[in-house]
Amino acid sequence: MTRDRIAGAIFATLVVLTVVAATWTFRQAWGVYKLRRGVGDTWFLAADGRRWFRMDERHQDVPLADIPVDLQDAFVAVEDHRFFRHMGIDPIALGRAIYRDVRSGGAVEGGSTLTQQLARTLFLSNQKSYGRKIREAALAVMIDSALPKQQILELYLNRIYLSGGVYGVETMSKHLFNRRAKTLNLAECALIAGLARAPSSLSPWTNLDGAIERSHVVLTRMRQEGFITDAEERAARATRIRIAPYPGPIDPRGGYAKEFLRQQFRDEFGGDHPPDWEVRTTLVPELQDMAERSVADVLRRFNQPELQAALVAIDPQTGDILALVGGRDFRLSQFNRAVRSRRQPGSAFKPFLFAVALDHGYTPVTVLNGLTNIQPQGPDEWAPRNSNDEIADALTLRAALIESNNRAATSLQQRVGSRPVLRLASTAGMRDLPDVPSLSLGTGEVTPLDLTSAFAMFPNGGLAVRPRGMIRVIDADGTAVYDNPVRTERVISPESAFQMVSMLEDVMDRGTASAARGWGIRFPSGGKTGTTDDFKDAWFVGFSSSLVVGVWVGFDQPKTIAREGYGSRFALPIWSDFMRRAVQRRPAREFEAPAGLHGEQLCNVSYLRPVEECPTYVEYFKENDDVPSQLCPVHRGTVKQRVRRAMEGFLSGLGRKIKGIFR
Repeated sequence: MTRDRIAGAIFATLVVLTVVAATWTFRQAWGVYKLRRGVGDTWFLAADGRRWFRMDERHQDVPLADIPVDLQDAFVAVEDHRFFRHMGIDPIALGRAIYRDVRSGGAVEGGSTLTQQLARTLFLSNQKSYGRKIREAALAVMIDSALPKQQILELYLNRIYLSGGVYGVETMSKHLFNRRAKTLNLAECALIAGLARAPSSLSPWTNLDGAIERSHVVLTRMRQEGFITDAEERAARATRIRIAPYPGPIDPRGGYAKEFLRQQFRDEFGGDHPPDWEVRTTLVPELQDMAERSVADVLRRFNQPELQAALVAIDPQTGDILALVGGRDFRLSQFNRAVRSRRQPGSAFKPFLFAVALDHGYTPVTVLNGLTNIQPQGPDEWAPRNSNDEIADALTLRAALIESNNRAATSLQQRVGSRPVLRLASTAGMRDLPDVPSLSLGTGEVTPLDLTSAFAMFPNGGLAVRPRGMIRVIDADGTAVYDNPVRTERVISPESAFQMVSMLEDVMDRGTASAARGWGIRFPSGGKTGTTDDFKDAWFVGFSSSLVVGVWVGFDQPKTIAREGYGSRFALPIWSDFMRRAVQRRPAREFEAPAGLHGEQLCNVSYLRPVEECPTYVEYFKENDDVPSQLCPVHRGTVKQRVRRAMEGFLSGLGRKIKGIFR
């Protein structure tokens, strides 16, 4: 009976495997058959599902007759010299690759034919696995049996990735030499063919010497295979190659966001350009246009042509990137400062220190004493002083954040320690920050994308979100080959998150970012300015209930922006301009306090119990928080309140004296 069950299980498994294999084979065979009609494009879809842009907006397929024979021969010689003799896979090259890989204990040599490379480009991801290699080989045999060699070569030459976001020899020829491929000489053909092995590292725009050196290898292989003579090789080696500057995009609108998404696709699938694939993204083109206009319009006012800016807009609930600007003009510089530039955030980092403190038993009105004994570090963004020019010796957390007080931040870091702050920052996506006394002042380095996504924990109730640009990739058969769900992790309590929102709203209402209210930001919002030493970096990261936006302004080679280059002066105007536009698409709601908080009316000057003449606000406290019981000493109050205040003062003084006796 047991033997029958085993046999039945084996038979059932074989049936399932046969059905799966047959289904896969039929689907791929149909895909190969469709290649007779040519191939389509990889399309990137906006957040609403509309087609937004193609993988290569300059791409142009041409017939093989328009590709010079030298260019065809160059690819065959260096990539697959038995192309016209094998059946899609090359047993000799494959066997040699396996032998060398086994001897070395790892993958040191590939055995892929041109047909296999085409199969991977059109149908598979770039994931390295034995399963993918088997599917690649099977597809290559199907393609070879269905299409003539000339058509396979034509498809390959039109689809191969050649660096700089360029696919196909015709497009690369126009980019490199400003000419059609059919006009290329032998040296130029060898240069293009040599790029296929390592498109990123051999890009002629960044490594022309390496590309030319590789082209000499191509010429040697062409001579060895009999495609050219010794004299032709020598002449081609001696030919001086001149390339054109990178032409930039046809339409620079959305350039930073589009190239960011293309690079994410390449990171996941290699340099392939599969046909009829769809990449579903989180970007909103309308918000992207608004972001680019805000950056360009506000930077123009400063009259500093080299001054750069970056802007990132994120959905705080999901981490979805809604807009991304990496510089003032994509046509002039494709360097994406939003994701690649690491700079010190200055005081824009302070909210993470204050959040740790709130999560460890502090309240927004906990008093930090002894501030005059703290050595000042970094530029104070705003330092209100008494009439006699004295520095305040004590501040509540709320007042310290409103003022962006560096002494208070340094004192608070000494109390809570740097380790919890580093853990919070790392979980939120800001990694490799230094464990130094000035950590709270933002002396580590972050990208605008990382800092902005970390701020999402405040409006979303205490969750770290992972920023995402691609949601899903669908292949030509409608199968999801990549899925990127929302990922969140609780890092602070909802109660601490709301207390931070309340404090950061105050920064905008009466602190370093108060100018935003005069620029039309009338809806519920909060945020924090940031300024680094010598005014080299200006930041503002702020949020509404539906949007988190970070802005950085500075020079690529760090230098002083201006004599008073504060974040409130340079970054806040860009943020305000964008948010004023964006609120039409992303309405802002009131922030709601979680059930674990209770509100108490306090004086908004002394942060103590109000008397009759006090301007008041509602402070929210967690269940075990210390709630102030003293009456405000700043405002006059009623007779009864003045008597009570005097008694409080007497008892407090008596307590201090008694304590002194027993010291």
